[in-house]
Amino acid sequence: MDSRDIITIDPEILGGTPVFKGTRVPVNSLFEYLEDNYTMAEFLECFPTVTREMAHAILECSEAKLLASATT
Repeated sequence: MDSRDIITIDPEILGGTPVFKGTRVPVNSLFEYLEDNYTMAEFLECFPTVTREMAHAILECSEAKLLASATT
């Protein structure tokens, strides 16, 4: 899945902050929650407009980009 399928960047939505597509939830919120030792379930409970599939797709895209940059 391409990140453009799950992330929206629009100056009219939170000043252009990357958000989960179809929501006003900043993508960075997912990483902040996980860094603060919240579970995925807790994140999804706090942000019900984000689906589990969307959150997993963000993590998978991030993993792929991180690993790709490490091998180049």
